[in-house]
Amino acid sequence: MDKGLLLQYLIIAVAVLVSAWVVLKKQFPGVLRKLRGLLALWLVRPQRSPRLQAWGRRLAPPATNSGGACGGCNSCGPSEPKQH
Repeated sequence: MDKGLLLQYLIIAVAVLVSAWVVLKKQFPGVLRKLRGLLALWLVRPQRSPRLQAWGRRLAPPATNSGGACGGCNSCGPSEPKQH
């Protein structure tokens, strides 16, 4: 295979992967979050190397703000009811 043709195939493959990533991120954020969580859990297992565990912790999706005693709306205190 010619080096120029191989370079073209590599550029096209990178473009397709980036496009698929953007579509997945924009159209299916829940699926992406679930996949990131599964991959992170697989990487942080105790039998993995410390480098892979660190990468898994970086890859893990951020925690959701659903904690707190009142449900996690982050607006503690009295507030006016919203007008519909």
